[in-house]
Amino acid sequence: MALSEKQQNAIKLASDKSFPFVERCGVQTLEVERGYCRMLMPLKPNLNHVGIMYAGALYTIAELPAGTLYLSSFDTKRFYPIVKDVWIRFRRPATTDVTVEVTLSEEEISRIESTAEEMGQCDFEWDVEMKDANGEVVAISHNVYQLRKIHR
Repeated sequence: MALSEKQQNAIKLASDKSFPFVERCGVQTLEVERGYCRMLMPLKPNLNHVGIMYAGALYTIAELPAGTLYLSSFDTKRFYPIVKDVWIRFRRPATTDVTVEVTLSEEEISRIESTAEEMGQCDFEWDVEMKDANGEVVAISHNVYQLRKIHR
């Protein structure tokens, strides 16, 4: 099920501008579809004291796609996500902008939503590679989330 351009733009705006911290980082949602997003963390506003990307910026770009995928894939009137665990492994200094891509299959989206509907919650996870402008992996994270049913 493809998102309309209007839906894509609304999700991009929410992803990039909903939190002052994220907005200050300069994050950009480059592409979004149901179950997919590609995001960019720019280097310049996120430089640390030795001229490479601040570790917290890399952590942010590892964790942030979860909210974008939530908005593009799940019924926000019936469910909400929480972060259960994220760990990150830094592989090399990031000296350029960094991008991430995350994909959830239709089958995984259906499994998560139906389990959350039935059980009240459902854990799901993925690994993220953060890549520099040359396609080199600068960090890897393992992310664990939970979709919870809103009880009214």
